[in-house]
Amino acid sequence: MNELEQKIRSEAERLLKENLVDVVIAFRKEDAPLRPQPAFFTSIDDLENLVYNSLCANNLANYLTRYPRETRIGMLVRGCENRSVNALVVEKQHARENLYLLGVPCTGIIDWRKVIAVTGEDILEFEESDSTLTLRARHQSYTLPRAELLHSSCQRCVHPNPLSADILLGEALPEGDPKLIRERVETFEALTRSERVAYFKQEAERCIRCYACREACPMCYCEECFVDHNTPRWTESGTTPAGTHAWHIIRAFHQTGRCTSCGACERACPMDIQMTYLTDKLGKDMWDIYQFAAGMDDKTQPPFASFTMDDKKHFQAGGTQ
Repeated sequence: MNELEQKIRSEAERLLKENLVDVVIAFRKEDAPLRPQPAFFTSIDDLENLVYNSLCANNLANYLTRYPRETRIGMLVRGCENRSVNALVVEKQHARENLYLLGVPCTGIIDWRKVIAVTGEDILEFEESDSTLTLRARHQSYTLPRAELLHSSCQRCVHPNPLSADILLGEALPEGDPKLIRERVETFEALTRSERVAYFKQEAERCIRCYACREACPMCYCEECFVDHNTPRWTESGTTPAGTHAWHIIRAFHQTGRCTSCGACERACPMDIQMTYLTDKLGKDMWDIYQFAAGMDDKTQPPFASFTMDDKKHFQAGGTQ
């Protein structure tokens, strides 16, 4: 057990022992060492299974909306998770006073696909340091540079530190470089229209419409998704090009001013589809036009959800003036 993991367990134990929360949302270890899973701890005895390492891939904010607003929740949050929680609080999906956020500065999530691509084997054990990941497979061991194994969303992360945690467990890290996201978006923007369409189709054509991206995303909490509506029917539900393209484009627009670029959707995708460039593009537009970034606090409404009486455009029933 590493020092940070021990601090998380101790704080989770205190919250449960003092009856400050009803549940602590964190991670538990599994038989497959590359796949720690989200866990919901309601008993101190269960905390012996709590684990935290760089293979904890889920955005735990995804589970916030599965509890009633009055549930007192303790939750492990990294930078992107904290911002997702803030965005959900803004959208009134939970009461902030009923949350206790255990903040952990995030050094990045290891992409298990990159690990398997190198080892080609099932991993039996692993150990990580600040700079390396040591893995033991059935037939040999590997020591790999940690930075090269990070998920792409973590390699361009701007805010690794929790912004509004109730307690910070660990030393704060340097902020990331926002140029990394902007350069990614600007590279896409520099393509011709036909090149952008070709790039989009290249990713979208692999989609099998399993909706793992939707299930992993904290901001996809609608009880009924637009793609599941049949009256009216918004888009085709099959894996036709038209239906698949509409799914990814409409979902991206639904995330405008709400996506924290956590990458949970891409990590969950069984087809390794890379679509966060769309939400990163929209996020860049939100900043350039409105100076707004999602989840930076738990009070500011995203631009598309806010209204002020002194808005430059005046609206009235039946049209605009």
